Amino acid sequence: MHGEPAVAVLRYGHRPGRDDRMTTHVGLTARALGADRVIFPDNAGQSLETVEDITGRFGGPFRVELTDELDATIRDWDGSVVHLTMYGERIQDVEGDVRDAHREEPLLVVVGGEKVPFEVYEAADWNVGVTNQPHSEVAGLAVFLDHLFEGRELEREWVDAERSVIPQARGKRVVNGDESVDEP
Repeated sequence: MHGEPAVAVLRYGHRPGRDDRMTTHVGLTARALGADRVIFPDNAGQSLETVEDITGRFGGPFRVELTDELDATIRDWDGSVVHLTMYGERIQDVEGDVRDAHREEPLLVVVGGEKVPFEVYEAADWNVGVTNQPHSEVAGLAVFLDHLFEGRELEREWVDAERSVIPQARGKRVVNGDESVDEP
């Protein structure tokens, strides 16, 4: 978020055909809830295209990257590393420490796709669990980012948006970026 070191989300693992939707949703959730960029495995090009398209239409800034060096990305990260896993420490027990570290340095949030090797657990500064129960990695990422930013990400303003959603109690209202909006 603005004025803080960067937050990047690394999707660790992607099985084409099986994980396409989930990987895409990891990227969309990272974008919508305050991360600065997402890094996908190099075989997730379809997810990259979708997230870039959404960013182009609904605004940014947000970057999407591919890498064939998942382990090196973690190992060479210049900052703190959080690995989201149901086996980790409870988010409510470590969120203050993670937030304090993030005020000083960039944060990499690792979100697993397939079985994550033990080396990722060892390389992480924190292995963090959201409920310590089986659930979606997208839900875990959303809760983690909301805790990290203490809800500030919900007030984010988007720039260079082709389209904007206008909140309302009922119905759907989307305007083109060049239309003025009369506030109620």
